[in-house]
Amino acid sequence: MKFYKSLLSALTIVLFLSSCAVVRQGEVGVKRKLGKLSPQTLEPGARVFNPLTTTIIKVPVRTVNVEINSNLPSKEGLNVQSVISILYHIKKANASSIVENIGTNYEDVVIKSVFRSASADVCSRFFAKDMHTVKRAQIEDEIKTRMQNLLADRGFEIEAVLLKNIQLPPGLYMAVENKLEAEQEAQRMEFVLQREKLEAQRRKLEAEGIRDAQKILQEGISPQIIQWQSIEAFKELATSPGSKIIITDGNAPFLIDPSSVDGN
Repeated sequence: MKFYKSLLSALTIVLFLSSCAVVRQGEVGVKRKLGKLSPQTLEPGARVFNPLTTTIIKVPVRTVNVEINSNLPSKEGLNVQSVISILYHIKKANASSIVENIGTNYEDVVIKSVFRSASADVCSRFFAKDMHTVKRAQIEDEIKTRMQNLLADRGFEIEAVLLKNIQLPPGLYMAVENKLEAEQEAQRMEFVLQREKLEAQRRKLEAEGIRDAQKILQEGISPQIIQWQSIEAFKELATSPGSKIIITDGNAPFLIDPSSVDGN
């Protein structure tokens, strides 16, 4: 009798545990009762249900990152190997319809399939080298837009498409590297030429300034100014103390200190 009580207690505990589900943060629960899905989603928290008739399917609604290894076709017919990250999330209100119409393997059925179609359409309009240059952002944005247009009505929100680890064919990779190096060298030379041009302009302006200053100085020294300065010098000599010997031609004075003459 004791054995049966223990067995009954164990079964009760197992039944209780199997009738509880915890919906975590970043998830919603979809209740399936007797094979029929409830349109209402369950918010995070502990949920009690009858395990004999009901199951709770947990659907993540947080941002999910799915990585795909793919050969992207190019405009010239090459295949470019790349690792692509697709960031997306499921809209809460559409969780039940996604499980009902697509299933829980929606990544393989919808996300990856739509990406392969969208990436083929977009990348085939670009050259392989474009996937390795600044046009990569444009390619990513166009793939994202194409996927969003196809999946928005089905309850998926595409946040970003990121092309990573782009592997160009070896010959093309070297050509792209050489072109980038040539462009960088051309930019460097353009900078050097621009700097030399500015330096030449600076030297030209400096020479013109010196020339203009000398011209102004020459034009400003006239005989009348020299005569006026001589008169001013005579006045200063006349009012200064001590004896002096002045030798002049009437235009410019030359002063001799008599004491120095006597000393010699």
